[in-house]
Amino acid sequence: MKVILLEDVKSLGKKDDIVDVKEGYARNFLFTKNLGVPADAKNMNEVRLRKARDEKHAAEKLAEAKELAEKLEKTSLICRVKAGKDGKIFGSVSSKEIAEEMKKQNGLDIDKKKLVIADPIKNLGTYKVNARLHPDVTAVLTIDVLPEE
Repeated sequence: MKVILLEDVKSLGKKDDIVDVKEGYARNFLFTKNLGVPADAKNMNEVRLRKARDEKHAAEKLAEAKELAEKLEKTSLICRVKAGKDGKIFGSVSSKEIAEEMKKQNGLDIDKKKLVIADPIKNLGTYKVNARLHPDVTAVLTIDVLPEE
């Protein structure tokens, strides 16, 4: 019997896979636990439509991420922090502070978890910070760390 899986089933297949199983296993396990449905024309069409909708959604998210990456790479950010005479700052500049400053200065909303700071920013100067906006899209953000006036 052909069955469309509604969820991942260990050692059988992933969601939306069409698998061939024995009727008893399908009726007594997969159907009762809502892990699968019979692979008839109606259900096959629903799976096809769901996959098309998911692909469209993924393409839209990728396009949004690319657009945001272009905006981020064109802008530069200025972070004002308390600093000593030798250029060392008190504490460090965190991804939370960078996200807040980006929202204030440029109106761009970035999740602080998407910012990847390689080394802690503990001195004044210009730094490059990567923003992982999508698994396929990474933007490089330029940050100028200046002393407070």
